[in-house]
Amino acid sequence: MKKTSIYFLLVFVVLTACSSQEISIGVLHEHANKERVSKDTSVKRFNREISIAAIGDILIHDRVYLDAWDGELYDFQPMFASIKDYLINTDITLANQESIMGGEAIGLSNYPQFNSPFEIGDTLQDVGVDIVTMANNHTLDRGEQAIRNAVNYYNEIGMAYTGSFISEEDNETIRVLDVKGITVAFLSYTYGTNGMPVPDRKDYLVNLIDKQAIENDVKKANNLADMTIVSYHFGDEYQRLPNQEQQDLAQFAADLGVEVVIGHHPHVLQPVDWVEGKDGNQTLVAYSLGNFLSGQYELYQRIGGIFQFSAKKDGTTITVDTPVFLPTFVDFDIINDKMTDVQVIPLKDVSDEQLSNASDHLEEIKAHLTKYVDDVQFID
Repeated sequence: MKKTSIYFLLVFVVLTACSSQEISIGVLHEHANKERVSKDTSVKRFNREISIAAIGDILIHDRVYLDAWDGELYDFQPMFASIKDYLINTDITLANQESIMGGEAIGLSNYPQFNSPFEIGDTLQDVGVDIVTMANNHTLDRGEQAIRNAVNYYNEIGMAYTGSFISEEDNETIRVLDVKGITVAFLSYTYGTNGMPVPDRKDYLVNLIDKQAIENDVKKANNLADMTIVSYHFGDEYQRLPNQEQQDLAQFAADLGVEVVIGHHPHVLQPVDWVEGKDGNQTLVAYSLGNFLSGQYELYQRIGGIFQFSAKKDGTTITVDTPVFLPTFVDFDIINDKMTDVQVIPLKDVSDEQLSNASDHLEEIKAHLTKYVDDVQFID
């Protein structure tokens, strides 16, 4: 049984996603040699530890949702079947819902203005996702109504969300998940919205990257939770290394005492790093988790992964360590110019028939992810 609690300031709602599976990435018990202490918290009587996972872009092109159509509904379950066991037992799982989930009523749509069916939200919840980030360059693709539809549906199924909201009050409510006595705050921001202006007096519809706003939110989050995770939608598309702006924003978050930074937008994997904050704290940074599920065709656009780490509360400190990564691959067939049998599978399980020299690509991805650090472990 996977359980988290969501605190909306002082009010909480308990979320539960059940599983009979026993296989997951799991928190490795041989921790990295150097422990990285993030910040002091109020004294607790018992030590606690949780596992947190993050996945990249859920970018539902029309060729993906058309493959999911079974004649009655959009069934995305088979696409996640091979990786569900790696997600379901993680204590908290975060996903980036790149394409707005406005539902069929307003018409599904493809790039450049996406709109996805509600069923993708059901599937994400079924595979163990607890919270989605919504601040990205496609948030305003289908206007305010799509955002309201998505938020209403997330509320209906009990899925937490951050980065895009339907009111000022909703925006000001920091999302905090509580599991096993460790509280985790989630914040999300985007560099822009593809030139689409945010409606007047409705800035709450999407969080834009603004350092003053981020600082204010992080201060609130740090007061509400034991640790804070910031998601940035930033960087250059299809570039495999972070640019200077990404590095500066990661440093900014570290200086604020943020424990973890998760990046999205480039649609390809970028390396993992530790960034030292001004107070000597170490912030874990994944500059880009790439695409997790999308209809993009190029090799590196098809490789994403599950990024997991542990958060341990020991007396008065929170320690984030043991970064673990499972590279994944979006496999599909092309029949009559249509994408079929789309599925996300562990890259370690990909055959040479599915991807030529698959094992060589896996080793290259491992080397790429550890370009800056060597303490990222991989699932074999």
